[in-house]
Amino acid sequence: MNIMLFHSTYGLRPAVHAAADRLRAAGHQVQVPDLFEGRTFETFEEGVAHLEEVGRDELLKRAVLAAAPFSDQGLVYAGFDFGGSVAQHLALADDKARGLLLLHGTADLEDDASADELPVQLHMADPDPFETHDWLTAWYLRMRRAGADVEIHSYPGAGHLFTDPDLDDYDADAAGEVWRIALAFLDSL
Repeated sequence: MNIMLFHSTYGLRPAVHAAADRLRAAGHQVQVPDLFEGRTFETFEEGVAHLEEVGRDELLKRAVLAAAPFSDQGLVYAGFDFGGSVAQHLALADDKARGLLLLHGTADLEDDASADELPVQLHMADPDPFETHDWLTAWYLRMRRAGADVEIHSYPGAGHLFTDPDLDDYDADAAGEVWRIALAFLDSL
């Protein structure tokens, strides 16, 4: 499977490279674009400030340019946190998308969004300070209405970005479960 993996609000940190290596070890081809052009951040707030300074439109443009050379192959779009929102936007705009793997983040959907049976898997902390239960319920219903085949996996007691071992949110058991389920999802596509 060809996977386009987008980093979190913290930037392209070691955890993203480790995730890409894990996916490659399972036989996948993985691209990991750096939307922040080498910048990484120690705090979520610093990352958000940079994101707002650069602008979401510019970051989406960078993501589209990174994915364009590979999109004819039928990509699985994946991302952590902010990268999940980027992955979702690109997957819904790419009629050749093979799947969408969201880790710790989603995005709003346009009213006329179409996912045409796109396989989608979401992994979230429960509760998550950035993705409330009400938000996730609405997101799920809108994705289903758009035609996506959606699975949501929640991890009680885990922190927001619980798959990153360099952050306080890290939860080894939950992260292990994410990768077990996610790899099975990717193998099913």
